[in-house]
Amino acid sequence: MNYLDIQLATEFAEIPTAAMMQLWVDAVLKDSEQDSEIVVRLVDESESAELNLQYRHKSGPTNVLSFPFEAPEGFEMDLLGDLVICAPLIAQEAQQQNKALFDHWAHILIHGVLHLIGYDHLQDNEAEEMEALEIKILSALNIDNPYLDRE
Repeated sequence: MNYLDIQLATEFAEIPTAAMMQLWVDAVLKDSEQDSEIVVRLVDESESAELNLQYRHKSGPTNVLSFPFEAPEGFEMDLLGDLVICAPLIAQEAQQQNKALFDHWAHILIHGVLHLIGYDHLQDNEAEEMEALEIKILSALNIDNPYLDRE
């Protein structure tokens, strides 16, 4: 069972339901045999920018920040980690990229969960592997490849 703890720290109205987010997380973790918990915090640009600067040393808001949980030695816990998603930025990106809003939400949440379970995109080969997995998961949810240009 995958547990989501959703923290709403934004007044932005266009956010997916908890059931939608649960579906997307489950799509990523469907083959996992262990229980997991993920905290998803939905924020505005100011909190995203503050955290992006503090943890990544980059200015401005970002769509998603992933904070994998590393348990101390000998301590077991089902927490995979925290995701911080900037709701207004997701909407802005979806509009700019001509994507359906909740399709973009699904992509960003899936992307964040993949980070929590160890995927990254710092090297080209890692990026190719992660993007292929994102495309596969999204396709199973009947969502188009997010990396194709749309006009």
